[in-house]
Amino acid sequence: MRLGVLLLPTDPWPQTVARARHLEALGYAHLWTYDHLSWRRYRDRPWHAALPWLTGLAGVTSRVRLGTMVTSPTFRHPVSLAKEAMTLDHVSDGRLTLGIGAGGTGFDATVLGEEVRTPRQRAARLTEFVEVLDGLLREPAYSHRGEHYTVEDARMIPGCVQRPRLPLAIAAAGPKTLALAARHADAWITYGEPDAADQSPAAIEAAVRKQAAILDERCAEIGRDPKSVDRIYLVGNTEERPLASVAAFEDFVGRYRELGFTDIVFHDPRPDDPVWTEDPAIVEHLIR
Repeated sequence: MRLGVLLLPTDPWPQTVARARHLEALGYAHLWTYDHLSWRRYRDRPWHAALPWLTGLAGVTSRVRLGTMVTSPTFRHPVSLAKEAMTLDHVSDGRLTLGIGAGGTGFDATVLGEEVRTPRQRAARLTEFVEVLDGLLREPAYSHRGEHYTVEDARMIPGCVQRPRLPLAIAAAGPKTLALAARHADAWITYGEPDAADQSPAAIEAAVRKQAAILDERCAEIGRDPKSVDRIYLVGNTEERPLASVAAFEDFVGRYRELGFTDIVFHDPRPDDPVWTEDPAIVEHLIR
């Protein structure tokens, strides 16, 4: 099981650099950040742009993988995103994973003056977004005409360091997005059913098990080995607190390993955050 840490892009840069270097030295496999323009309870606090922030981390680390958790079509266009991701893949010497999701209903959804889309509309837009990104990141020249995007002979030279393209990690919970992950994802990201009334450990595990079964079925339908898709569980805001102790974390990791997960990502504890209130020192003891 690979372990990763999600860092919020909110702290002063020297503090961020020191934390990232320390987590890399401890042996964590990957570091992630949210790709938002502003976010929830940090709406009126410092909040940096994800891709420049990750580019900076690429320059001060050497081994740990870096990723977005997750970028979305809400305020991104696939052409500019592909070009920036390709460039970051070079800056990081092939250490970037591009996490992608449908986007939500928060601040980012309306900041460009658009109306909030329905879940069905967001899933349809995500499907085309991923298909275009996949083509852009694989080909030196790419064109596309669809419902949401038009691309005229976009150049993507020299291409990604990682071949045939950098990895895409797709956040998916429903049948349509899980089918998209089966077709295009190198990794699948989930954190259960965040809108469900029951956020107990048993309910979350049941939801994740159902999602995993759908992913397996969609892979089988297109002749893909389900094991070729890495499975990333993001520890969310549920009733379970796996960072409460080393024993709790080991139990949590064991249960999700049995569900087929290859990676666990948790939020770095923050003394000033009302949710992730665990002792930051616990992070020193979770890696083996």
